[in-house]
Amino acid sequence: MGFDFSKQTVIVSGGTRGIGRATSEAFLRAGASVIASYLGNAEAAAAFQRDWKDYPLELARFDVSDYKQVEDFFTQFDKSHPQLHVLVNNAGIRKDNIVGMMPPEDWRAVLDTNLTGTYNMSKFAVMRMMPGRFGRIICVSSPSGKIGFMGQANYAAAKAGQVAFAKSLSKETAKKGITVNCISPGFIETELIADLPEELRKEYRGMVPMKRFGQASEVAESVLFLASKEAAYITGTVLEVTGGL
Repeated sequence: MGFDFSKQTVIVSGGTRGIGRATSEAFLRAGASVIASYLGNAEAAAAFQRDWKDYPLELARFDVSDYKQVEDFFTQFDKSHPQLHVLVNNAGIRKDNIVGMMPPEDWRAVLDTNLTGTYNMSKFAVMRMMPGRFGRIICVSSPSGKIGFMGQANYAAAKAGQVAFAKSLSKETAKKGITVNCISPGFIETELIADLPEELRKEYRGMVPMKRFGQASEVAESVLFLASKEAAYITGTVLEVTGGL
């Protein structure tokens, strides 16, 4: 299925690396104008912009967990963009540790970025989608929020909260033509799992019925589907892209 996002404006948080970059690229190929946010890795962001210099790609550097920074971003957004069509809440971090050894700052950092960041971005996005009575919000969640993995209590709590948030928001926005869904990628070959020990990678790979990790592009295509006009009657749900995990 080919998707056409020409004349649409898309924001992808954490949109310059991994699943975020693949998602930004997929929207650009489909004709959208994309604003990709980032925070930490300026070199990767610059490389991404160079690679796609002939496409309508903008970069924005800010912290999704900081309400004021998000508000300022959307104030700037309004100056050059009359409407927002799609928001992909992809920005996320991991700080793994067992609960008994987890520093409180690691708990807060993961919740702030992965969950509060979703609230911050979605709040301002909804207000810009409502006048046009059209919008798509897709949150990149994780099976960890449903299954739970050892050492990821903070990450699992944030991702479970993200799903609950999306389900609630979907009921608030349905009459306005705005759908809110989650994509739940399993083990995907990105930097987020690159630091896992090889023994753990082998164990996780063995848990997947397809016996392989997924590719970021496979997640991106699923995001495009939920963002498309063809998915107009899908809201408040979670699409798992896990290889059967």
